[in-house]
Amino acid sequence: MENTSKSTDRQPAVAGKFYPANPDKLQQELTSLFAAAIPKQCNQVRAIISPHAGYIYSGGVAASAFNQIDAEINYKRVFLIGSSHCISFDKAAVYCDGDFVMPYGKEKVDTAFGKMLVERFPDIFTANPAAHQEEHSLEVQLPFLHFTLKTGYSIVPIVIGTSNPEVCRRIASVLKPYLDPENLFIISTDFSHYPEYSDARKVDDATKEAILANDPNVLLTTLSVNEKKHIPHLVTSLCGWTSVLTLLYMTLHNESMNYRAIEYCNSGDTKYYGDHDRVVGYWSIALSEKQTAKVDFELTEKEKETLLDIARNTLEEHCLHKKYTLDVDNLSSTLKTKCGAFVTLHKNGKLRGCIGRLIGNLPLYKMVQEMTVSAASHDSRFLPVRQEELTEIDIEISVLSPMKKIDDMEEIELGKHGIFIEDGYHSGVFLPQVATETGWSKEEFLGHCARDKAGLDWDGWETANLYIFTAIVFS
Repeated sequence: MENTSKSTDRQPAVAGKFYPANPDKLQQELTSLFAAAIPKQCNQVRAIISPHAGYIYSGGVAASAFNQIDAEINYKRVFLIGSSHCISFDKAAVYCDGDFVMPYGKEKVDTAFGKMLVERFPDIFTANPAAHQEEHSLEVQLPFLHFTLKTGYSIVPIVIGTSNPEVCRRIASVLKPYLDPENLFIISTDFSHYPEYSDARKVDDATKEAILANDPNVLLTTLSVNEKKHIPHLVTSLCGWTSVLTLLYMTLHNESMNYRAIEYCNSGDTKYYGDHDRVVGYWSIALSEKQTAKVDFELTEKEKETLLDIARNTLEEHCLHKKYTLDVDNLSSTLKTKCGAFVTLHKNGKLRGCIGRLIGNLPLYKMVQEMTVSAASHDSRFLPVRQEELTEIDIEISVLSPMKKIDDMEEIELGKHGIFIEDGYHSGVFLPQVATETGWSKEEFLGHCARDKAGLDWDGWETANLYIFTAIVFS
């Protein structure tokens, strides 16, 4: 009997063109490429940038990128992100209709996760399978991924169709919570297209340095400068620039992440096939989490007093418009350490303002100064603090530890842990002392944060990303 059911699996588009269609020959080629590739140089890799040309041209550079992956980790998901070569549309297309068929078998797609993205963020993501049908940028990464990780993972294939940086920023805001040890991101892009050999090396080096700067604006500026140079035959400096830009928006201001260039070549370096007149450039780059010393952050009583003095003097300077000079040279190294912090103001025992930052991108003393001014002037729940209130204001400072992502609410210890809930555009935070001051249960602590802070439903924390942190609190 004829099978009339129609498969929704995505069929290979470039097998036999970009890479061997025969599984045995593909395995042989991958074995050869990895044997000659740059060995592992990075630990705790969160993402790689890898080229997507024919393996004869860029396969060695791609293998060097995949060599940086922590192969022993059982990743929950592998996000594959590439920029569309075939059609243009103002969103990102997530394939969630089936699996990816490859010469060696099927790559399992996390279709449930993809459908969740499309349903919850329809202004950013679409389920348009046409964007994937002929697209090669994701497909060519899969044999390298399979060779490295073997089994046990599922993929989330995303093709970006927009050329609008703001849409890339919004895509990044949704995907950013998943840039963690449980997941891996593969960003697919080639570099310069069709300049002559020496021009390609110069352009590709400039573009690479822009990526290493970890700043989306630096990349956009560099691409613009490259274009304005009118280099002969240069069509683009980075064909997957929207995909790389999305990753940079995900890592912007995150000083715990580090980009590292691994290997470069262009098509002119290819033996027997290298034409130096018109070439395409390829870089492999790894994004990894910086190694940090595992020590508890502590403050002496003297340092706490100094921070409270800084906050008090800053508050008075702000309200009285007087000049306050801080002798930074005499501050301890601890007070110059970058830390997240909150400053809370109370008036006669009642909350008068509270603002802070979870991520420490400023020295602690400077963070306390800025959060003091913000708590006094920019807490939308209150009018700005007035001069005549100063004698009634008490100051409380909370210095925060790094955040830890959790999957089980049972890890929360009321009174010890603060919580941060993040779900796409929505986020909310409660400091550890909130649970103590209110007497809430763990469910109430989470529910109030989800509803009152993050703007979600009461039980929205159950499907959101949940983080905990500790705080040194003093007043």
